[in-house]
Amino acid sequence: MNPGASLTGIRGFLIDAPEWGKLRGRSDGAIILDEGRIAEVGDYDTLAKKPRPAPIRWLHSPRVAIFPGLIDIHAHVPQYPAVARGTSDLLPWLRTHIFPLEKEFTGPKGRRESAAFFPELARHGTTTAMLYAAVYEDSADAAFQAAAQSGLRIIMGKMMMDVGSYGNLQPTKIASISIHETERLCKQWHGANGGLIEYAVSPRFAVTCSEKLMRGAAEVAIKYGAYVQTHLAENREEIEKVKNQFTWARDYTDVYEKCGLLGPKTVLGHCIHLGPRELEALASTGSAIAHCPTANLFLRSGILPLEKVRAAGIRVGLGSDVAAGPELNIWQVMRSAIESQKARGFYETDALVPTPAMALHLATQGAAEALGKGATIGSFEIGKEADLTVMNFGALLPYRQTSKSTVNLTAEDILSLCIYRGGPHAVLETFVRGQSVHRAIEPELF
Repeated sequence: MNPGASLTGIRGFLIDAPEWGKLRGRSDGAIILDEGRIAEVGDYDTLAKKPRPAPIRWLHSPRVAIFPGLIDIHAHVPQYPAVARGTSDLLPWLRTHIFPLEKEFTGPKGRRESAAFFPELARHGTTTAMLYAAVYEDSADAAFQAAAQSGLRIIMGKMMMDVGSYGNLQPTKIASISIHETERLCKQWHGANGGLIEYAVSPRFAVTCSEKLMRGAAEVAIKYGAYVQTHLAENREEIEKVKNQFTWARDYTDVYEKCGLLGPKTVLGHCIHLGPRELEALASTGSAIAHCPTANLFLRSGILPLEKVRAAGIRVGLGSDVAAGPELNIWQVMRSAIESQKARGFYETDALVPTPAMALHLATQGAAEALGKGATIGSFEIGKEADLTVMNFGALLPYRQTSKSTVNLTAEDILSLCIYRGGPHAVLETFVRGQSVHRAIEPELF
């Protein structure tokens, strides 16, 4: 802390889930921010009365809930205009709705949509996101520029695919050019904007990638210490295609394993249909899973066996997977994470149904750990960077009840309201490293 410097205090009902199944709540609490970090956490009255060399600039009130910044570890920037479109399974949905849309994500169109996308994330209370761009270097660069301007914490990469690609390159040259473009973007953007921007080498999935491209992608990631993101075992038809395409592999996961794509900085989307050997491989390499329940329900892909993933010791976080997921709202992703496991519980007695506290963990501290950032963000610990989501929970109550009606609400009550009724209409302000990246226009408090 810098003595004598002006500090910012955020006042509200503090709610976080630092451990699996553990919810912490502090009514009329406060967080003191200093140079983008959490300097103090406690009761508002205590912190407000503490003698200080300079006055604190106080924001918000006991009528709001303050959560750690929401984290989305799997989404696609070019796909947002296609949310809630189509009723087919994964592969026909990609061919019919997504590839044509991504093909147009270049030039002025790509720049316009990138500029609009990141403020939309902040409006939903998301402070950190791991994202895919399209195959084009120019629109990926534009997306990085927009991400830097937004002030959000973004991990992103140019989509890589050379089998059935929608790009205009010669088939025999696509892999080499894609690897070269990926390396160029990685050199430029990995660690940019004071470390808020990082690069994720992004082969789409084995169905659209040659062995040459995947091995080249792994080499770039290792060379620059970048992340890797791809999709794994989302859909039965996809798995069968991979089996026929890579006859030398023991299973789908083995394709990525042999190509060098697995490791502690790898995040794999979906992972619904994995066998015991594959779960062991992910655990032994330290790879993480992006659980995308809204997308899995929308495309009828299946339901992640969450208890098996956790029993294997694999890190897991939540992803909206826009546009297979119909919205960027991480509160609704938490709801689907709970409700989908309830549905499994009707026919699988060992299904793990997350509590709201567990769902919040998956969207905050658990997601931070999946990204290797558990010591930096995800909960209200002194010294962590101040990524916060401020919610007007009165807006989620029936009839927008007055503050007198909310005196007896517990942390569990407020969290449940946010999970089942929350969204951008209730997001008052979003902070990254203590800087406001979104503030509701004329916020209406109950």
